[in-house]
Amino acid sequence: MSPDELNKLMADCAKDAVATAADEFEIVLDYSPASVALVDDILLSFVDKYHDLALEDEAVFTICNIFGAYVGEILKAQLDGEWIYDQSNPKAPAVFLQVGENTYALAGICYERLVNDSQISVFAYYEQALGNHLRSH
Repeated sequence: MSPDELNKLMADCAKDAVATAADEFEIVLDYSPASVALVDDILLSFVDKYHDLALEDEAVFTICNIFGAYVGEILKAQLDGEWIYDQSNPKAPAVFLQVGENTYALAGICYERLVNDSQISVFAYYEQALGNHLRSH
C-alpha cells in the first residue's frame, strides 16, 4: 500500500467515524482537539447500545479502526505525523501514526477501552502523544 493510498484510507476511515457518531449517537465530531474526548464516550456508548454485538470481532475491528483513524488524523495534523502500514506480522497488519521517533497505536488504544478496560482513556493517550512531542521540541 502506497503512502498516498494509506493516507486516503485513513482519511476515509476518519470520515466514517464522523458519520457513525452522528448517525448512531447524534454526536458531532468536528476534527477539533476537544472532540477527541468525545471518542471515549462514543466507544462506551457502542457497548451500552449494542451490548455483546458491539464486541463481536468484525464490529470491534471496524469501530476501533475508524475512531483510531479519527484521533490519528487530528494528531497527524497537529504534529505533522505520518501513517505507517506495519506488515511485520503478516497475519495481523497494523497501522500506526508515526511522529518523529514515536509511533502511536490509535486503533489499539480504542480497542483497549472498548474491549478490555473502560478506564483507559483515548483522550489521555492523545494528550500524552501531544505532550511527548511538545516536550521533545
